[in-house]
Amino acid sequence: MKLRKATSSDYDSVWDIFSQVIQTADTYVFDPYTPKDDLQKHWFASYMQTFVVEENGEILGTYIIKPNQIDLGNHIANCSYMVSTKAQGKGVGKMLCEHSIQTAIQTGYLGIQFNIVVSTNTVAVALWKKFGFEIIGTTPGGFRHAKLGMVDTYIMFKDLKE
Repeated sequence: MKLRKATSSDYDSVWDIFSQVIQTADTYVFDPYTPKDDLQKHWFASYMQTFVVEENGEILGTYIIKPNQIDLGNHIANCSYMVSTKAQGKGVGKMLCEHSIQTAIQTGYLGIQFNIVVSTNTVAVALWKKFGFEIIGTTPGGFRHAKLGMVDTYIMFKDLKE
């Protein structure tokens, strides 16, 4: 597997993963009926960096890194990760997270914050904890899960100054 910066030629493959992930309405806040044209602002905007993992010419996962806030809050990064359903369990998420931490450090960010991690997404929560992210807050009923109804969300943070 190779991790690299995304290009415009990856747009359709990233859309395939993005649309797969949001269709389940169980881990991301995006409307399951988000149109393809919106991918530009959600995953390829000028203020973010987009990366992909590929193997044998097939995109298996993607992530973005961007400032969590503007101006006086732009020293903390925010990242989002998505893995193709057929690549789950192959270490793609781990690879994306490792790379995002290194990219954040190299870019000069002092920390990474995830603003909304769905509490029922136990695989992701466990992975982020393994990489040193801590739950620093909980929003009760912060997510409308497609099957479970209102579930809590976490704010997770990793200090990069350590």
